[in-house]
Amino acid sequence: MTLQATTRRPRTGLPLVLGLRANWRQFALLVAVNAFVGGMVGIERSVVPLLARDEFRIASSTAAAAFIATFGLAKAVANLYGGKLSEHFTRRRILILGWLLGAPVPFLIIFAPAWWVVIVANVLLGLNQGLTWSMTVNMKIDLAGPKRRGLALGINEAAGYLSVAGAAFLAGVIAESRGLRPEPFYLGIVFAALGLALSVLFVRDTAPFVRAEAGHGLHPVPASGAARPSLRHSFAEATWRRPYLVSVSQAGFVNNLNDGLAWGIFPLYFASQGLSLARIGVLAAAYPLAWGGLQLVTGWAGDVLGRRPLIVAGMILQGVAIALVGLVGDFAAWVAAVGLLGLGTAMVYPTLLAAVGDAVHPLERATTLGVYRFWRDAGAMAGALIGGVLADLFGFGAAIQAVAALTVLSGIIAAVGMRRGHGISTPVSEAMS
Repeated sequence: MTLQATTRRPRTGLPLVLGLRANWRQFALLVAVNAFVGGMVGIERSVVPLLARDEFRIASSTAAAAFIATFGLAKAVANLYGGKLSEHFTRRRILILGWLLGAPVPFLIIFAPAWWVVIVANVLLGLNQGLTWSMTVNMKIDLAGPKRRGLALGINEAAGYLSVAGAAFLAGVIAESRGLRPEPFYLGIVFAALGLALSVLFVRDTAPFVRAEAGHGLHPVPASGAARPSLRHSFAEATWRRPYLVSVSQAGFVNNLNDGLAWGIFPLYFASQGLSLARIGVLAAAYPLAWGGLQLVTGWAGDVLGRRPLIVAGMILQGVAIALVGLVGDFAAWVAAVGLLGLGTAMVYPTLLAAVGDAVHPLERATTLGVYRFWRDAGAMAGALIGGVLADLFGFGAAIQAVAALTVLSGIIAAVGMRRGHGISTPVSEAMS
């Protein structure tokens, strides 16, 4: 179903229509852009933790995971301010800025003479990921309208994380045959060039679609009473004021906390168990492969079944899968465990984004999504640091099981908190009928 608005397209003067089918060309272009965004970070998932150990002789798990912590912090800050900046400078301009910040990353890692240069590169990569991925999320929500929000986000996240998986696998294979540097990072040069070119030449801004959706009256007036609510207001709403949004934010935080563990600690753990670079690359790819591909289904399921059931079940499944990684001891079992982790993440990831989109007015959406994504990606920083410290003090097994327990607890908190609040006053399906 599509919604026709009285707003006119800037170039043609034709009525602007919300919906995936009506806007499939621009939507498909944004899918391609987000695939290149995912590819940028995928390269690092199988290579950089081992680069720290083998080329820079970083013995501490905490120090080795520092690149993820700086990445997570930079991405979280970019998410927090990216949504608000896009209201002033347009989504498209922030998307292009994100690509400009990401372009130097592969060159810095290729030529890095010391580990601190890799850390700096990951600050830039975090800014790149926060701005570019946030804008593709917001622009797809703008185009899709409320009826197919979950499906749109499922497609977006699937494109990004399937690319993460493919890049992680390719980087692992290249590293096995050619070494950890520079060849795996040539992929990053290609991804950055193509992503920037598509964004500059073909992407159009989606501000008219935001105004069109707001004009349909499917949402209450902005909670702040202002046409452009403040970042301070949205931060309070999603951090402590509204139980529904708070529950979503904490689930996002813990989801990326365990992803920080999977990224920074799992490769080191698998290497300690004697796995080759190629097999570590397979495991590093299997998790985002399951996560990415299954979001095509789970995004749609969130529209049909509701947000809360998928979020609660997905968090608990993630916790169980992480525990299995630390308990089993052979390659086939690890593949199955990281596949289950990918399934649990797929159930949660697009559904959390859609839940935020449901709960706020279109004019608040980019800013509130930025706050949610701030907390979510701060979790990656926390996961890298917590996992590294626990691994150094108590071993890999203890670190893995502690994060598994925390993930299950987050699912229980979401079950309670999302029942106490409401995403929207009227279900989307009813509002659209």
